[in-house]
Amino acid sequence: MAVLGAIVGAAAGGWINDAYGRKKATLLADVVFALGAAVMAAAPDPYILIAGRFLVGMGVGVASVTAPVYIAEASPSEIRGGLVSTNVLMITFGQFLSYLVNLAFTQVPGTWRWMLGVSGVPAVIQFVFMLFLPESPRWLFMKDEKSKAIAVLSKIYDFPRLEDEIDYLSSQLEEEKLKKTNVSYMDVFKSKEIRLAFLAGAGLQAFQQFTGINTVMYYSPTIVQMAGFRSNQLALLLSLIVAAMNAAGTVLGIYLIDHAGRKKLAISSLSGVIVSLAILSGALFAGQYGLTNGLDGWIAVIGLALYIAFFSPGMGPVPWTVNSEIYPEAYRGLCGGMSATVNWVSNLIVAQTFLSLAEVAGTGLTFLIFAAIAVLAIVFIVVYVPETQGLTFEEVERIWKERACGRDPNTESLLA
Repeated sequence: MAVLGAIVGAAAGGWINDAYGRKKATLLADVVFALGAAVMAAAPDPYILIAGRFLVGMGVGVASVTAPVYIAEASPSEIRGGLVSTNVLMITFGQFLSYLVNLAFTQVPGTWRWMLGVSGVPAVIQFVFMLFLPESPRWLFMKDEKSKAIAVLSKIYDFPRLEDEIDYLSSQLEEEKLKKTNVSYMDVFKSKEIRLAFLAGAGLQAFQQFTGINTVMYYSPTIVQMAGFRSNQLALLLSLIVAAMNAAGTVLGIYLIDHAGRKKLAISSLSGVIVSLAILSGALFAGQYGLTNGLDGWIAVIGLALYIAFFSPGMGPVPWTVNSEIYPEAYRGLCGGMSATVNWVSNLIVAQTFLSLAEVAGTGLTFLIFAAIAVLAIVFIVVYVPETQGLTFEEVERIWKERACGRDPNTESLLA
């Protein structure tokens, strides 16, 4: 129900972002999340608890759309990738922290109520701090509030760069005035260049989930037990280590994404994921047929750890970073919401089918299927996803125009 709520929140989040701004969308997400946490903590029966889970999911969905866009629009292009990746680091660190918080409450009366209720505290803290942050300067320009936008931009850039940004945003505003100011979901598919951008962004989000990351994060204790470790305590401890590696890998990704580039990083990440899943699958097959003299469990854990080590610096942050920078201003919130919805729908499909698939096909074959999907993901990225490292939003728009209409022979191509 939380993931279903996130699907609804992400679907609505794009429209909320474009209509009311990134700041108000974040504040709304905080309110909805805190309300959901309170409902869960006070739930008198399972139905109210489920309703609270749905509300929390809605807050997560809106935030998943808003945070990358807000960060990207307030960031200089040369460090945009690293700053958007920091958002992913906060998510993975939060997952690790949640294990520790839950561990702390295991001996407290009313255990699960505290575990669920305390999740509202970060939302309240963020709401307070968000009141002191400015609106996205690009959204302000889009809404023709130039003086407010310039005041925000002056805090980000020095004077020469500030003039360039103002000139660019002013020209973008004039272009948008000549077009339709209000875009709809259908407009995304009518324009070839927007359609191509959405295909790249939504495809990355789908492949992020269908290569199995949230299966590993949701079910890592179960996977460890499938590998032969029967102790609940040991399974949880090993899962805690997996969550810590996920956060640590994201730190590496913050550096690599603006140095190695988005496309190379994603392909390298997926290559390692394929090898890791093959090791994990092989260990599970070996354990099933008793071929490793009791070492299969540890080999499976090594495969699981390698999977996280390769996935977290690349396919963790890259889809969110790319989606925050590949859409034109007027479509950024809408397409960002649509691609985030694809992510959450894919998340729901994988999460709800993993255990059933593992039971029917076996865990070894299940992870081989994820490896095969990772191979398809590499092909998809090579064919459809351009490199956006260090490019301005204007230069990224030129890429899609080139792909949609062909390149002007008098200009240098940006395709990569």
